[in-house]
Amino acid sequence: MKVHYDLKQLPQFTKGIITTGAFDGVHRGHQQIIGRMKEIALSTGGETIIITFHPHPRKITSSVPGEIKQLTCLNERILLLEKAGIDHLVVIPFDYHFSNLSAEEYVKTFLVDHFQPHTIIVGYDHRFGKGRLGNFEMLQSFGQSIGFNVEQINEQIVEDEIVSSTHIRNYLAEKNIVKANQLLGYPYFFDGFIVRGNQIGRTIGFPTANLHINDEEKLIPANGVYAVRVSGKCFENNTLDGMMNIGVRPTVDGHKKVIEVNIFDFNEDIYEQTITVMVYDYIRGEVKFDGLDALKAQLNLDVSTAKTILKQYPLS
Repeated sequence: MKVHYDLKQLPQFTKGIITTGAFDGVHRGHQQIIGRMKEIALSTGGETIIITFHPHPRKITSSVPGEIKQLTCLNERILLLEKAGIDHLVVIPFDYHFSNLSAEEYVKTFLVDHFQPHTIIVGYDHRFGKGRLGNFEMLQSFGQSIGFNVEQINEQIVEDEIVSSTHIRNYLAEKNIVKANQLLGYPYFFDGFIVRGNQIGRTIGFPTANLHINDEEKLIPANGVYAVRVSGKCFENNTLDGMMNIGVRPTVDGHKKVIEVNIFDFNEDIYEQTITVMVYDYIRGEVKFDGLDALKAQLNLDVSTAKTILKQYPLS
């Protein structure tokens, strides 16, 4: 996949099969659109082109932009879209000026002038242009007059629920990891840089990797204990089972929020390494125990629970 950041440096696309959007999460609804794009490209000899925006449009248009948390940062979206087999990804700097393009300007001076589309594919709820006044019917009208095809993809339904990034964010906030992963089509994940903690876990037989999250816009699951898997170069690209705690560790100090992962059957020095954490299920909430012995007993139970959960998800 080729990634383009400059509209002035775009190649001459061949029969561009285009879709646009934030693609936050690259979830099963997005995957349905991507599948249809690839079908058309195969039949026409065209190229698949996804146009995405950075920062997330809601950071520009929202009255409270600091509250916007993303399922996937830009690098993660690039990784997922490349894995999906897209030919081109175009990253558009979303700013106040771009957000004020009228629907007609958006189609004619942006989509048509820069991409000369053969086909534009949109989701069931797609809106475009200033005030989100552009819709599927308007895009069809432009297509008929200018000369490109337009297709609309119906909503993707999983267990009687429409797949959307908003629903996935809500499920993560509610600690319903299984449901969030069903809508995503893969385990929710994030990257963390391993920093030194106070090493209390090591003294009771549960050493942890304490994580620093670089992207402040990344959505991190709610406080609690989770069944996870980790991967990274420091594991020689193997994937290992573990459990994660997010919270203030009330038994130990109860003040500073931490993200710490206990990796099963692993006790090597991996400080200052970056790892990927894949979240499979929620185990329990934070509890203040009566001393370290009670905490250790509960952690042993958590390990057993996490291993039982992870057995349900064989590694492909």
